[in-house]
Amino acid sequence: MTSSPWLSVSEALARVLASAPHPLAPENVPLARATGRTLAHDLAARRTQPPFPASAMDGYALQAADIASVPATLKLIGASAAGHGFAGKVGRGETVRIFTGAPVPEGADVVAIQEDTKVEGDLVTVLQSDPVGRNIRRAGLDFAAGDVLLQRGRRLGACELALAGAMNYGSLDVARKPRVALLATGDELVQPGENPGPDQIVASNTFAVRAYAEAAGADVVDLGIAADTFAALENRIRAARDARADILVTLGGASVGDHDLVQTALTREGMELGFWKIALRPGKPLMHGRLGDMRILGLPGNPVSAIVCGVLFLVPLIRALSGDPEAGRDPSEPAILGCDLKANDSRQDYMRANLARSADGLPVATPHARQDSSMLRVLAQSECLVIRAPHAPAAKAGDACRMVRL
Repeated sequence: MTSSPWLSVSEALARVLASAPHPLAPENVPLARATGRTLAHDLAARRTQPPFPASAMDGYALQAADIASVPATLKLIGASAAGHGFAGKVGRGETVRIFTGAPVPEGADVVAIQEDTKVEGDLVTVLQSDPVGRNIRRAGLDFAAGDVLLQRGRRLGACELALAGAMNYGSLDVARKPRVALLATGDELVQPGENPGPDQIVASNTFAVRAYAEAAGADVVDLGIAADTFAALENRIRAARDARADILVTLGGASVGDHDLVQTALTREGMELGFWKIALRPGKPLMHGRLGDMRILGLPGNPVSAIVCGVLFLVPLIRALSGDPEAGRDPSEPAILGCDLKANDSRQDYMRANLARSADGLPVATPHARQDSSMLRVLAQSECLVIRAPHAPAAKAGDACRMVRL
């Protein structure tokens, strides 16, 4: 077995991530606009939650000693509601009407739920004995001031935003969103909705790559379609630099054929080429480099190749620039093959596949018979990519495999 002359997928990803050794500079955004953003610093609580002993139920606050023997009749002396606590003190033989979330008044050490009481005027008869502390949330039950509850690099979803709000943060320091410029290339391309000429096709890759980029947390600038001329390409490359893009993603033209001008155009503009061929199917002609502060990721022109490479390389790069400490984490998970597969060649294969469940609940991944990298229909019908390592031997249905969910 001879080693591949091309870069492995893992080494290519390592090099791509190495171009983002640090997250982008932080910025402060209102809490309401922080969804999906990544924390730039650890977050410590600014207050204790709850800040006082609070009732967990609607009922009556009283002293447990008064209901050691029931029924017990107590005098009603006031009420405590959320935002309007009772200012006095509960003594022996007394009780205060209390509502969920309200402060437990001084002197009370238990809340009897209203279902266990009878009320006649200002007299409350408690029918159920409860121990000290029943139905009371102690101060600091959730967290105390100074507790670090959200760590740097945490991606902020609904629950994290609620917690940050409860910690009394109205705004948060988060890593700036990476700016991704997308540039489709090729005389053969027209935009969706236009009328293609006899030798043209409709550009589609941009929309999938944009969706993945935005879902990963990027702001996207669409530079449109550049014709196959150095003047057109260099004009759009400069537009990406003017837009202060952190990543320029080109779609098509990443190879070195007579009509593949992208690499040369970028080199003429000053790009330092990192690599441009990897042992991957689909997606061998993947280009990576740097142009000043702008990272370059040249995706193949075939639709499936472009999308698979976007999932494997662009999304982790965006997450790294966003400060995600797990940007390079292996996204694959175990599954069971649903069909036989032939031995693989020297490239790591990502096969479009459907997912089902076995009788014992394990995911079963069945690759499609057709794997041509131009077939978007097959990709749209797929739920995952089955990974086949270089030189993997033939496999049988029921064998273990690894997959990446789409």
